[in-house]
Order: sequence, then C-alpha cells, then structure tokens
Amino acid sequence: MRVVVLGAHGKIARHLHGKLSARGHSVRGLVRNPDHVADLEAAGVEPVVCDVEAHDDISEAVGQAEAVVFAAGAGPGSGVARKWTVDRDGAIKLLEAARKNGIRRYVMVSAMHLDQPRGDEVFRTYLRAKAEADEALRESGLDYTIVKPGRLTDEPGTGRVALGPDLPRGEIPREDVASVLAEVLDTPATAGHSFDLVAGETPIRDAVEAVVRG
Repeated sequence: MRVVVLGAHGKIARHLHGKLSARGHSVRGLVRNPDHVADLEAAGVEPVVCDVEAHDDISEAVGQAEAVVFAAGAGPGSGVARKWTVDRDGAIKLLEAARKNGIRRYVMVSAMHLDQPRGDEVFRTYLRAKAEADEALRESGLDYTIVKPGRLTDEPGTGRVALGPDLPRGEIPREDVASVLAEVLDTPATAGHSFDLVAGETPIRDAVEAVVRG
C-alpha cells in the first residue's frame, strides 16, 4: 500500500515511517521545511516539500496513494492563528486532495476530549480547530478513522494500549501512537471509527480488533 503522510517530520510520523515500511508499505512524506528532506530520505520515505498553509490545493503534492495520514500540527510554540491554518485547515486540505485524487482511506491523528474546553486561549483554540477538522472528515464521505491520543510522551513504546470511545485522560508514548496508526491502516474495518488512545495493558492488535467488534 502507498501511504501519504502530512506532517512527515513530526515525532509521531518519524516513528510511523519505519513501522509502515516493515509492513511492506511505501511512504510519501509531505514536509514544510526543505531542511527535513534528507531525514526522510534516510528513513526510506519519498519526500515532497509542501507548505500546507501556502497552498489551497495540495492534491499534486499528495499524488496517487491508497491512504493518507494527517499527522501535522502547528506545535506548542504556535499562536492562535496557526491552530486554524494547520490543525484545522491543513486537515481539510488533505481530505479535499484525497477526494480529488480518488483516495478513499484517511487516518486522522486528533486529540482526546475536544468537547471539554480547558487551558489558555491558544489551547482552547487548538481544541476547537481539531474538533472542526474531525467533523469535516466525518462528513467527507471518506473511509476515515480518527485516533485521539492522550498526552503524548517520548517514552519507549510498550505495544500495549487502551482504546475506546470515551476513556479517562491519560498518557501515551508517541511510538505506541504510531504503532496504532500502522495497525489501523492494515485493518480496513476500522473505517468509520473514532476512538481515544492511552497507555494500557492490551496488545495493540487485540485492542484494535476489539474496537472493530464494538
């Protein structure tokens, strides 16, 4: 399977690339910064420089694929404006490109408890932007899966998680988020599902299968 990742130099994405390659998939990575091209090439990823904030139509950069993954984010140091232009508008531009290019599968990295306002103005804007992006994807007609991790850490992945529609807040290593994304992409029956993700005791494959079974 050919997978396009938007936000390909992010911490989750950099874990994801190797996991997808190990499963026999090829990856095209979209990045804003040309300085990141060499890192992607070293990881076996086809790099494409694409500033999602600078273009209304990113379909040419996305190209042909069987699936897309939105793993971009404005980042913790960004202000209110970029929460809209990256976290919401970037996700919507990717779904529009997927539809234009005939790509049905879309996996979104979102966040938990978007309907619970908290934090300062910037973080509350982030929550609203992510919520609007998720809603646009649910209404897009694409075969979507929305993965909503808890607070992200850089601890080594354990391969064990908790997945569900409404979990208590918790933490999750970025590596385990990437492992869940890879498993979701290889599990077509996750299309139409949206679930929270935190550290837990269930092996990832079993957890994903349980979500599908309901």
